Amino acid sequence: MNWQLKRFHELTIDELYAVLQVRFTVFVMEQQCLYSEIDGKDQTAYHLFAEHAGEIVAYARIYYTADNQIAIGRVLVEKDNRGKGIAQELLERAIAFIHKELEETTIKIQAQEYLQEFYGSFGFVPISKVYLEDNIPHIDMIYMRA
Repeated sequence: MNWQLKRFHELTIDELYAVLQVRFTVFVMEQQCLYSEIDGKDQTAYHLFAEHAGEIVAYARIYYTADNQIAIGRVLVEKDNRGKGIAQELLERAIAFIHKELEETTIKIQAQEYLQEFYGSFGFVPISKVYLEDNIPHIDMIYMRA
């Protein structure tokens, strides 16, 4: 597994295409969710992804929100690669990067409700009630490093 972390301008055209393709496959096709995938956040984000055999198998976007909080979003593991511990490694790498390189101690995430326990295992705690976003139950969560 080849892990990479790149700014938008560092992505090759093929990498950008692969990122958008896997995000579309997971969030739009698999979850049958129509939403604005191209949302203007990619250009200022960090893109963390794992490649295996020329395919992106895991991805997360790290970015600053409009209120200047650091957030992790578009978290995914490609369907055929789930249950192999890749999601855990993805989150560990994202959190470590945020702490070490960005020197941030608080991380925000908009989690799908069914993943609340997964994110909770990393120290994320709910800060909202469950709400629908794109017809999928979500919950806002926050991680605060002591």
